[in-house]
Amino acid sequence: MPFELNFKNIFHDFNPSKFVVYGCLVVFCLLFSLRLDNFIIWSYWIIFLPIWFWKLLVMVGAIVGSYVWWRNPHYRLEGDACTQYKAMIICTGMHLLLFMFELLACIKLEGKREQVMWILVFIPLIFMAVVSIGICVWAVKHERTFEMELFCSVNILQFIFLALRLDEFIRWPWVIVFIPLWIVMCVALIGVLYAIILAIILLKSPDIIPEQKRGNLFSAVGYTCLVVPMLVFEILLVNKEDGIHLELTYTEVAIPLLISLVTLMLMSFGTKGGNQWWFGLRKDFCLWLLGHCPLLQEYGNISYKVQGDDRDNQEQNSDLADRPISTRHHYKRGSPEDTPSKIRVHVLSLDMPD
Repeated sequence: MPFELNFKNIFHDFNPSKFVVYGCLVVFCLLFSLRLDNFIIWSYWIIFLPIWFWKLLVMVGAIVGSYVWWRNPHYRLEGDACTQYKAMIICTGMHLLLFMFELLACIKLEGKREQVMWILVFIPLIFMAVVSIGICVWAVKHERTFEMELFCSVNILQFIFLALRLDEFIRWPWVIVFIPLWIVMCVALIGVLYAIILAIILLKSPDIIPEQKRGNLFSAVGYTCLVVPMLVFEILLVNKEDGIHLELTYTEVAIPLLISLVTLMLMSFGTKGGNQWWFGLRKDFCLWLLGHCPLLQEYGNISYKVQGDDRDNQEQNSDLADRPISTRHHYKRGSPEDTPSKIRVHVLSLDMPD
């Protein structure tokens, strides 16, 4: 089976927003776990730098996008520009609420407001979870993605339990505190099993084209690498907080979480979507980047294929002939024996009946 790498499809399906968000979360989780283990004695304001960078990009992107929107009224008539702009404003509002929670949490962890209870710190997050329910309904109606909103809305009870447990209003074991999250993870595991079974069935089906088979297989592997390490992380964290595995450090506990976040970063290369009004680009980020960097067009419009036999080599030569001249690769000529001979087709004369 040949292996093909198509940079054009990778750039076309790339979602830069998710890549930046998950990249910032990877760096933050690593720094935060090192800080909890006292491997680094930095201020929490420095530990939260990846989060501040993420929120800064959101604010600047929304401000520039709004400036372009109000400065050029004719842009509002382009396709679904109005819906995309509303989605950007809603997403910015959600990030503002999340920023308020992160700011209060950083102040609380820094110890400057010890009298402030965790339930007050979690109020922006709980309000965000409540608002997310209505945003999910709006997103379904307008065919928009709502991953962050869905995550917040299904974990509203978990946020309340965490705040009450941190303030010691309830003294339940952490395994009980995480019951709402266990329910969500069980649903996610069922979805992973469904994806694996579907991928196996499609691999055995002869009526499915290879591209669909590979797509379902990559999705099943990606969801598995996302959900299973996340579940392992939660189990290790609960056991450590309940005093079962005290020998584990927080850095070791966070390793499965980092695997899940890295998986999300890789999956962002195959995730379509994204709002085109961030920074007022009005087009996909990769298309905008290729338009301003012509040298990247040559590398973003090619595909590589590794063949396994002579038949595949002939198919590769035919594919090469169909490509534009600017995107063809230069192959080294071989001996005359390696050149496929021309196929001659004899003309047949058929007599028609009277």
